[in-house]
Amino acid sequence: MAPHTAQAPTDQPAERAAWLRAELDRANYQYYVLDQPELPDAEYDRLFLELQRIESEHPDLITPESPTQRVGGQASSGFAPVHHAVPMLSLNNGFTDEDIVAFDKRVADVLHSESVEYACELKFDGLAIALRYENGRLVRAATRGDGATGEDVTQNVRTIRSIPLKLKGDRVPRLVEVRGEVLMFKRDFERLNARQREAEQREFANPRNAAAGSLRQLDPRITAHRPLSFFSYGIGELDGIEMPGTHSALLDWYGELGLPVCAERATVNGAQGLLEFFRRIGEKRKSLPYEIDGVVYKVNRREEQDRLGFVSRAPRFALAHKFPAEEAMTELLDIYVNVGRTGAITPVARLKPVFVGGVTVTNATLHNEDEVRRKDARIGDTVVVRRA
Repeated sequence: MAPHTAQAPTDQPAERAAWLRAELDRANYQYYVLDQPELPDAEYDRLFLELQRIESEHPDLITPESPTQRVGGQASSGFAPVHHAVPMLSLNNGFTDEDIVAFDKRVADVLHSESVEYACELKFDGLAIALRYENGRLVRAATRGDGATGEDVTQNVRTIRSIPLKLKGDRVPRLVEVRGEVLMFKRDFERLNARQREAEQREFANPRNAAAGSLRQLDPRITAHRPLSFFSYGIGELDGIEMPGTHSALLDWYGELGLPVCAERATVNGAQGLLEFFRRIGEKRKSLPYEIDGVVYKVNRREEQDRLGFVSRAPRFALAHKFPAEEAMTELLDIYVNVGRTGAITPVARLKPVFVGGVTVTNATLHNEDEVRRKDARIGDTVVVRRA
């Protein structure tokens, strides 16, 4: 059950924008700093898109500290700050086929190309990290933080066995900053929660929270006992070797260096190729050993990426295509009782219709009276609906 949402102000653009910024800042703090998110991804995306729309219609309302102008949240005071020489930007999102077709058209128009080549990857549900290697040795690891400044989590990252402490191969550069995602596989998450239950300790809500909470432990010995994994997917700085000409070649090179790279990736052409990759991954999503919430498209050729450039908080050459949300917020309108054929009585929540997991949900079983009391479900509450 989610806490009651504060009442939004009137539709006056300035007041609405200020309220949206405050709500998004609060959500960012809970997500990135406290590792205790309360706002479902779909609701965050809805508020973010509304703020983007207001700021595009009223540019005078844009402020430097607006969530649309930066990434993530503040670095925790529990770790030393790390300044990113190359900012760790976020990605713009697409939700519909039309969004993807429009993205491809924008890219093709700028490049004056009839068919653009893209590298397609998975969008992992974990924690973004930057690994700095000097002469092949891991010397620093930092979280994304606000995109400009992150947290030094080197000692914790050194405990993750999938991350090499020394790169291998014949093409090891003087300096490379590898970017990727720390995550927890489903099986490891289940085992961790089983241990938490046995020790009568708090269980983690989902693999993303477990990974983030494990990586940001002040005691690296605790992190060492948490089953974390890592996948490479990007680059910051590079010195001593020529930058690979394509993103797919970059990931191939990472594999040669001994860095983990996800096998679920492909190179495709045009919007049709992007949508086919999205649907293929969607069909196998449940069988993947880790959680994902979408896929990522990147213009494959580095030279074309440079031509496309960046907006304030995201590259123009990349897009995250997100799956329909499995969680959403709505209002509990009523609670009624359903009597089954055997006489079993089941309380049912009647909800304000909400689109979640690809369908519109209007009712949710509350199982029994004890569950209603445990969740303190009351008419008028704002609730989180999850479609399993």
